[in-house]
Amino acid sequence: MANIKAKKKNIRKIAKQTERNKIAKSSLKTLRKKVLATEDKSEKKELAKTYVSALDKAAKGLIIHPNKAIRHKKEVSKFIFEKAA
Repeated sequence: MANIKAKKKNIRKIAKQTERNKIAKSSLKTLRKKVLATEDKSEKKELAKTYVSALDKAAKGLIIHPNKAIRHKKEVSKFIFEKAA
């Protein structure tokens, strides 16, 4: 355990950030599963919009790497247009 006041604060701060990041990553995974499991075309597009928005927000906040966000957006768009055709 740290003895310095600033280090103790850092430990508390990092614990809060870690919890917040876990929640964000978990919600991204849930949205991804919903998009890939949905059969209805209109609902699929709405969920995809929500998922892409969440990916962009997570990448902007550096919760996930920006390249990972791009890769997942590409995967979802392929899935939507492949199934629609």
